[in-house]
Amino acid sequence: MAPKLVFDPVKDIPSLSGKVILVTGGTAGLGRETVLSFAAHTPAHIFFTGRSQSSADSLVKEAKSKFPEAPVTFVQCDLASLESVQKAAKSILEQTDRLDIGMLNAGVMALPPGLTKDVSPFLRPMAIGTADCSQNHIGHALLVKLLTPLLESTAKRTSDVRLVWNTSLGYKGHLKGGIFFDKLKTTQSNITPALAHWMRYGQSKLANLVYSRAYANKHPSITSVSIHPGVSATGLVTSLSFANRMFVYATNINNMISAEECAWNQEWAATAPLGTGKREVQSGKYYEPVGIEMEPTGEGKNDELAEKLWNWTQDELASYN
Repeated sequence: MAPKLVFDPVKDIPSLSGKVILVTGGTAGLGRETVLSFAAHTPAHIFFTGRSQSSADSLVKEAKSKFPEAPVTFVQCDLASLESVQKAAKSILEQTDRLDIGMLNAGVMALPPGLTKDVSPFLRPMAIGTADCSQNHIGHALLVKLLTPLLESTAKRTSDVRLVWNTSLGYKGHLKGGIFFDKLKTTQSNITPALAHWMRYGQSKLANLVYSRAYANKHPSITSVSIHPGVSATGLVTSLSFANRMFVYATNINNMISAEECAWNQEWAATAPLGTGKREVQSGKYYEPVGIEMEPTGEGKNDELAEKLWNWTQDELASYN
């Protein structure tokens, strides 16, 4: 039996009047559910990113039919391409003078060995990392870097600006040391070969968790938290190989929930009251479904690793403005 989650998006999400929201990976799964849930609460504007224009058109059509007063805008963005991320950030900055909520929802899982490519400042293709690292961490880190001035200017106008970073219990799947910085631009296939794809995924989700905490320390005017959404048979899972799907199902017996329920924890983190009490949101913390503050384990609680990842990431993205 799946866990009983305490959240009702209709009743528990407050009015979003005046708020501008960004949801990455909004064309399917948790992102799509979040866009529709937020559209029901009168936001000033919702931007969502993705790669599929047809899926985006379908979501915009559904949102407008259900909530005609809620402006919903698609921004095409491939998080595996830093050039695409730059274009997406520029598009958002051209369309709004505020950003209240950033939902860093998009992600990939346990992809086959491979490196994503981008164009270096010298116009040569360069590896920016394993597919998991690039899309789950680097792409989001660049998007947030480029939007941080807008987030900070919004924070001067309101006391509540938030970033919600989707991690996963998969962050526990890292090896000792957590993140292999000297191997982030390799396929890492020589690391526990049979489970290399899960090790890469584990590192990327660990990166999401500790980077959200580092961001909270660097930008105290912005509430930055990480969340585990739960496990659902969304495209993230169904697109896996048969063996990997069976691994996910076998390790989550009685814990699978619907895509709608999987979106609840990130919706809660973006809209629940700020504070240090029960079911209140505090910057730098990690939450499991729904609204349960948890102490990370293993390297997830390593502040030195968080600082090292922050510095490594800033160095990697120094040429992108």
